[in-house]
Amino acid sequence: MIKLGPGWIDGFIIGAPIAILGGVLAVFLPHIWGWSVGMTLLILSIAVLLFFRDPERNPPGGEENMVAAADGIITNIEEVHLAELGKTKVKRVSIFLSVFDVHVNRYPLSGRIVSQKRVGGLFLDARKTESATRNARMDWIIETIWGRILVRQITGLIARRIVAWGREGDIVARGERLGMIRFGSRTDVFFPLSWPVQVKIGDRVRAGETVIARCV
Repeated sequence: MIKLGPGWIDGFIIGAPIAILGGVLAVFLPHIWGWSVGMTLLILSIAVLLFFRDPERNPPGGEENMVAAADGIITNIEEVHLAELGKTKVKRVSIFLSVFDVHVNRYPLSGRIVSQKRVGGLFLDARKTESATRNARMDWIIETIWGRILVRQITGLIARRIVAWGREGDIVARGERLGMIRFGSRTDVFFPLSWPVQVKIGDRVRAGETVIARCV
């Protein structure tokens, strides 16, 4: 029996009606128009399914290896003050997702969700630094055996919907599906200063598989 992740299921729910509409129009519209419109909608439905693709991922060995929360490009690595993690200085690694990347986000480490908070805001270009604090977002604080981390899903110009699959109080596993940002955006991971970063700006990473830091 084939097991589909929630991303695939969302893709079928949205893409199937588009494909069916294309088939109906191909039958009932005049020949040339019908086939043109039908093929256009069929291609659109395939594009929707590809966007919502949800491949399986296999985290590398070693629970101390923190994996990427999203697919995309590392755009920022810096030290910042973060009130949500005790008003202390932490490291931030930012991952930018284009519309061509897999948009299923995953937990960087195993632990328990102690806070899940949706924050309203703007829809600035997610590549801008200020988008981390001014854009609408979803903050996840996860208690791990090495300390607390925060995963921040950030909306953008096109990506305006964040779908959450986890809930506060859940016990989660490293690499497990967290949620989804629809149509491109950015995901930030905040963690203690003592943890050495294992990536650099410009690196392409895969959610649930690429090691971005080590817990020490």
